[in-house]
Amino acid sequence: MMQPFIPPFAPWVWRDPSWLTAQDPAAAEQRDESIEADERAHANLAGYDVEATDGGIGSIDEASNEVDGAHLVVDTGPWIFGRKVLLPAGTVQHVDHDERKVYVDRTKEQIKDSPEYDKDTFDSPEYRERVGTYYTDSYRSVPPPM
Repeated sequence: MMQPFIPPFAPWVWRDPSWLTAQDPAAAEQRDESIEADERAHANLAGYDVEATDGGIGSIDEASNEVDGAHLVVDTGPWIFGRKVLLPAGTVQHVDHDERKVYVDRTKEQIKDSPEYDKDTFDSPEYRERVGTYYTDSYRSVPPPM
């Protein structure tokens, strides 16, 4: 029996960029009219709650749609001693704009064990490589759906 095709994990790329836009028909019309309207239609994810596969982990401090570097900075609050974590956009399973929640496909433990977020070095190629490798490896360790 053939295994289903599972696309390679791309840590810094949104799986489905349409998740970022509000589901408002008027916004869809605006997107069709100009690139500027499309940029305005993208939801600001700051303040959204973040849900791991096994429960809430915190809220988004900032979100980036940077090409090949899209990510979320999540404040975990007291859950892991006020630590902030960097979640690559590829970990996002889906966004619920009505509930203001972002669902990621990692467990709380996997997120807790991620490389420590450092606001001074998070945009360096070395740090991005380390975080990307960590999440890619954790993606590979999850058994494929049956």
